[in-house]
Amino acid sequence: MENLAARLSCKTEHEPLLPLISQKIHWQPDLSFRPFNYTAAPIIENMGGTVGTSTVVKPSPTAFVGAPMEKSSKASLIKELVALGLLKAVAAPFERVKLLLQNQKDIIKSGRLHKPYNGILHCFATTIRNEGIFSLWRGYTAMTMGHVSATVIRFGIYQYTKILDDTQWSYTRVVVSSYVASAATQFLVYPFLYAATRMATDVKTIGSNTGDRQFNGMIDVFRKTLKSDGIVGLYRGFNITLGELVMMGALSKGLNPWKQHYSYILRNNFLSRHMVELGFWISGNMATYPLDTVSRRMMMTSGSGTVKYKSTVHAIGQIMKTEGVKTFYNGAGAEILACAANRATLLLMIYVADVIGAAKKQY
Repeated sequence: MENLAARLSCKTEHEPLLPLISQKIHWQPDLSFRPFNYTAAPIIENMGGTVGTSTVVKPSPTAFVGAPMEKSSKASLIKELVALGLLKAVAAPFERVKLLLQNQKDIIKSGRLHKPYNGILHCFATTIRNEGIFSLWRGYTAMTMGHVSATVIRFGIYQYTKILDDTQWSYTRVVVSSYVASAATQFLVYPFLYAATRMATDVKTIGSNTGDRQFNGMIDVFRKTLKSDGIVGLYRGFNITLGELVMMGALSKGLNPWKQHYSYILRNNFLSRHMVELGFWISGNMATYPLDTVSRRMMMTSGSGTVKYKSTVHAIGQIMKTEGVKTFYNGAGAEILACAANRATLLLMIYVADVIGAAKKQY
């Protein structure tokens, strides 16, 4: 570390130091609680966290860098995966309720739900009454596999970029490369996320002819979808998620300066700083939520779905025509609760880590 510090100090003083591509391209841990935004939008920034083309590299706190640092990188990856699994487990009940509310129109058309839910609490109560409390985690395994796979792939990409002698890469090349990497990652993990969506929306109605589940697990989802729709069925709704990726990246670029400004002002107020970050996080999610809804609704048409959309544009038009604009935000309240639950869990994890660190120093 001393050699690294000396090198940085020397180059900063005598010549411009352009960040390596591996420093410019890094992903924040994917804490978005749309279960199938398995790849967070890439954030293009230098190690100081400032969006732009500044030539001065400042080390970022390791806790907020998506790719682990050079030393103990594998250990950092394992810790990140464990934390990711815990965060997803806490938010999973809100996720399932969000997906049920978001796709209830299609569930009703399939005959597996008799009437719409009357809000978040009613959805929770109905699901627990008919399926049991542990059913709130239905689809969690497939969802976590998608997120974990994306994290491992991003880690591999980061490790690869570190070995490139790419100090001359332009900002445009960095942006294009990061989006290509994100799109490729999304393509690889999308089937897991499709399976999680279908399992989460697989309602079991007690005392009716449709009391049995449509799917008996993730493998059964793959088998039935491939049999009825082929490989295309596993990727229905994928195109719109690419548009969502671009929109998330644009929002990140536009909002990050403001977020960093207020975070700096509140740097000595731990709780207020995280509340501001939560507000920006929710704002970004709500801006792209309609695209997320279209993606989910298109997923629901695979297999035994009752509505077939010719394209993404046709899906948007049909949903707007038959159900109205408000439908695009069905389940948004549960999404906000999931974000809040995630942030609260993250703060608790930081607090516990600080307590453990302080205890180790004492002994």
